[in-house]
Parts: sequence; structure tokens; C-alpha cells
Amino acid sequence: MVTFEDIKINEEINVYIRKADEILGVLGYTDHSIKHTLRVGYIASKILQELEFPEREQELSKIAAYLHDIGNIVNRSNHANTGAVLAFTVLNRIGMDPGEISIITSAIGNHDEGTGVAVSPVSAAIIIGDKTDVRRSRVRNRDFTTFDIHDRVNYSVVKSDLTIRAPEKIIALNLVIDTSICSVLDYFEIFLSRMLMCKRAAEFLGTNFELVINNIKLL
Repeated sequence: MVTFEDIKINEEINVYIRKADEILGVLGYTDHSIKHTLRVGYIASKILQELEFPEREQELSKIAAYLHDIGNIVNRSNHANTGAVLAFTVLNRIGMDPGEISIITSAIGNHDEGTGVAVSPVSAAIIIGDKTDVRRSRVRNRDFTTFDIHDRVNYSVVKSDLTIRAPEKIIALNLVIDTSICSVLDYFEIFLSRMLMCKRAAEFLGTNFELVINNIKLL
């Protein structure tokens, strides 16, 4: 059985993650490093754990999260589908069970808000983990005068906290943002499609998604 630890120490995979992040840095995108993949995996597995999904699905969510952005080594456009194919190639080579490969590749292929949709518990958890990783430290640009809207939105986030209230069937993203950098309306405008994707993913898991910014409930 292929474990998450096997994936973490696989140098081929780690090269792809690092190179994909370097490419996104050249293109001006926020941080997509191993720190991001680990955070997505932590959130995804925590969601499935709190909602009492099987331990193996929790582990598969960490594997899928670790691999979800490797498609960026080819191109940012269509990176979800490209990443799914790359992940299939690596996982098949190291002997992973085909059924588990299917779960992981479909989660990767469906994580982007442009074309993706929750198709399994692992997929739903990955979507929420990825789209709720909003934080100041993901902004690479250190020149505030040249920030674009995405830089400002991420940099404005002073505190980010995702909570799973299983008895109430609620997954909630609570943000504190500095409105002198970015207004609540700007945040909602830029990330509306991502938050709606989280809402649908939460519904797939039998829960509701809430977005609270500066103590104002927006979803």
C-alpha cells in the first residue's frame, strides 16, 4: 500500500512541486510550494476525520493534496487535468492500487474552479482545503506599490481559521482582513467563484459552508 510518507519522500514528485512553484513565481502567482500542498492536505484530512470518513480516505486526501498543483510544470492553463495525468503516471509506476489512483486523479482533475466539481469525499475535501488557503504569507511580491488585486486580497488577510462543526454539519472559513488594504467587497468579488465551489463541495459532504469576514457572515 502506498502511503503519504512514501509520496513525501519521493524525489521525482518533490522536484515537480518545486519546479511548478518556481514557474508560478515567474508568472507572478502566489506561493504554491510544498508548504501550500501540506496545508491543503492537513485541512482536507481534518475535514474527513471530523466527519468520520475512513482513515484511508483521509490519507488519500493528503496524497491528492500533495500532488494537486504539479500540472503547473506544464502550464497554468488546464493545470488540473495535466496534473491528474502526471500524477497517474507517477502513482501507476510506483504500484499504487488502480482504484485509489482513480480517486486521487479525479480529485486533482476537479480542484480548479474553472472546470472542477466535487466528485468524491476526497475531491470535496481537496477543493475546500485549496480554496480556503488564503493568507498573507502566500504573497511573494514585497513591493506593495505593484500589488495586483490578488496580491492585495491575500495580503489583507490578518487571520484565517477554518473550523469544522460536525454536529452542526457546518464548515466555516473565518477571516479577519485589513480593510485599509482590501475591502470586504473586493475579497468577495475576487474569490466568489472559489467560495461558491467550497459551498458545493461542503454540500457534497452533507454539510453547509459558511464564510465570515470581520464578523460579517457573507455565505
